[in-house]
Amino acid sequence: MSKRPGPPHPTRTVAHHIKEPWNWTPTAERFYFCDDPDCDAVYFGDDGSVVPKSMLRTRAGAKERDGDSLLCHCFGVSRADFDKDPSIRDFVVEQTKAGRCSCETSNPSGRCCLKDFPKPKG
Repeated sequence: MSKRPGPPHPTRTVAHHIKEPWNWTPTAERFYFCDDPDCDAVYFGDDGSVVPKSMLRTRAGAKERDGDSLLCHCFGVSRADFDKDPSIRDFVVEQTKAGRCSCETSNPSGRCCLKDFPKPKG
């Protein structure tokens, strides 16, 4: 898991990504996102509970390394999309500035995806 957990995520973010949220009963007061791609846990609760990748209906882009993994969950931008057209990041920036994103629930990490885009070369 991450060496230092980031901010806690609302239970609604976790529930949004679970395959069968109707069969899930959260036991923790707070959940944290694990961004380590080598760790099977996606979320861990302050009570020791764990939500592994196998429980998710969505893929957590930060946990994946292939071209199909998403950089932007709000607009469905994959790593492969960005590799073909880096200007897609500009589109995402515009949408974010206009308030048309829903990172808190759409992105499994609960944070803005702009930090997940590769740094510009040059």
